[in-house]
Amino acid sequence: MQLVFRERGALYAAYMPVLAFGGLFVPTTREYHLGDDIYLLLTLPDDPQRYPVAGKVAWITPGNVSGGRTQGVGVAFPSDEKSAVLRARIEEILGTHISSQKPTQTV
Repeated sequence: MQLVFRERGALYAAYMPVLAFGGLFVPTTREYHLGDDIYLLLTLPDDPQRYPVAGKVAWITPGNVSGGRTQGVGVAFPSDEKSAVLRARIEEILGTHISSQKPTQTV
């Protein structure tokens, strides 16, 4: 599944630093179960490189959930060197925004 972030705000809303190795919220109507493998091809803002991630579904936001939250899944990054590089790159892009109190699509 391709996931393209054109703006830093969208990346902030999807990033999940609370997971051990980082992760992202992926809006989708496709049905997944906790622990399912999911392959992502990420494009980050102002970065021409595409990042492949073989993650696992860490949580599910079902359709028609209260609060108007977007349906989708939280994908946990694996504990490998590529994910560490990706996490560092995401946190570099987000800079001080990472500690913002603005609402996100994540937990």
